[in-house]
Amino acid sequence: MGMSDLFEPESIAVIGASATPGKLGNDAMTNIQVYDGDIYPVNPSGSGSVYGYDFVDSVTETDADLALCCVPGPALPEVFEECGEAGVGAAVVFAGGFAETGGEGRQLQEEITQIANEYDISIIGPNTAGYIIPHVDFYASFVPQIRTVETGNVGIVAQSGGVGVTAAFQLAREGYGVSAMFGLGNRANTGFAEIISVLDEDPQTGAIAIHIEGTDDAPEVFDACQRAETPVIAFKAGEEDLDTFVQAHTAAPMQRNEMYAEALESAGVPMADSVTELIDGGRALAGGPTPDGPNVGYVTAQAGPGIIVADYLNEAGAVFPELTAETRDKLDDLLLGITYSENPVDTGRPMPEFGEVIDAVARDDNVDIVHVYEIYEDSLGYPVEELEALVRDIDKPVIFTVAGPHDALAEERAQMEAIGVPTFDTPERGAYAVEALIDSIPEQPSTGR
Repeated sequence: MGMSDLFEPESIAVIGASATPGKLGNDAMTNIQVYDGDIYPVNPSGSGSVYGYDFVDSVTETDADLALCCVPGPALPEVFEECGEAGVGAAVVFAGGFAETGGEGRQLQEEITQIANEYDISIIGPNTAGYIIPHVDFYASFVPQIRTVETGNVGIVAQSGGVGVTAAFQLAREGYGVSAMFGLGNRANTGFAEIISVLDEDPQTGAIAIHIEGTDDAPEVFDACQRAETPVIAFKAGEEDLDTFVQAHTAAPMQRNEMYAEALESAGVPMADSVTELIDGGRALAGGPTPDGPNVGYVTAQAGPGIIVADYLNEAGAVFPELTAETRDKLDDLLLGITYSENPVDTGRPMPEFGEVIDAVARDDNVDIVHVYEIYEDSLGYPVEELEALVRDIDKPVIFTVAGPHDALAEERAQMEAIGVPTFDTPERGAYAVEALIDSIPEQPSTGR
């Protein structure tokens, strides 16, 4: 199959391209035009050009590696024959009306898949919103403004293109981005296992976040997740009592969520319960090393949020170990005596020595994961310099939860992200990030949430 043509196409044919705004073929051209490669708008009814690219009558008149198919389902068998003759190695099929509808739709999907397999064409879809790889300005999608999603370090592999797009836009709104986003749709001949394996080798991807409704090749998916050196987090959606709704979406077989949880958690793949948890967990996993164990050293500048986090983590299976005598002596020297210097450590409020407190707890031999909560104060800011030195010295993940006005936080928050300290903006989101780190340790028992 032409997996390299999916990830590194030199030339792209947009079959069914249109110069009319609002048409799918025009939306696809709008997004793909920013790519640094040859673009061929294909439409025998087209005349002149669209976005500076001249129309051609057939894909056989091009040397395209990848075809974006913006035509109705019944036209696709002929289109795929022409793609095969033209040497196209990969194709995206946006149209629906295939296996998810049963009957004739399933037969149509089988027909185009057979043709694709004969010509070694890898298919994304059918029934998909496409895929994007922002760090090379590649946006193979009809979704308006998807090209505004910038580069991040989390790769999203979603059975639903809508879920993939939702996650990508949320990451973009929050100032991050994606290394890639794939909406797999009906998975004609390219599914989770294939994309996970390629993203695992991608230096831009620090974690892989997958959304699954159900798939016939579940054992292969489990194997790909287990073999991946890149951390993986999963969100299984679609309960058994919604089987008809789920099957009508992406032709997904009805499979128990518990089956996925049992197989994936034993392999160190955390299970998310929402899109927000999926991307937060992905960011935490991408931001630093895998912890050696569930022992959390927690430093908070406010007891109220600190208790919320401690409650959450306690339920999630975290351990708050006793700090060593050496660490306790350091904290006694730094703190005022009216704060709680056990673990969790409460400094009472932000203080000039806050960075030193974090450093002492993080270097404790009993601590595997460092979590911090701090409300922003203009006179103090965040201890970015101390954190930078700390991250260089310790092989432990550090998670920072922030509170304060967005504009005041923005610069130092970006600095923390750049040195490998993922930041979150509510106690619960920061706590879930820590939970995902704990669940990424293979053979950890389920948290029971």
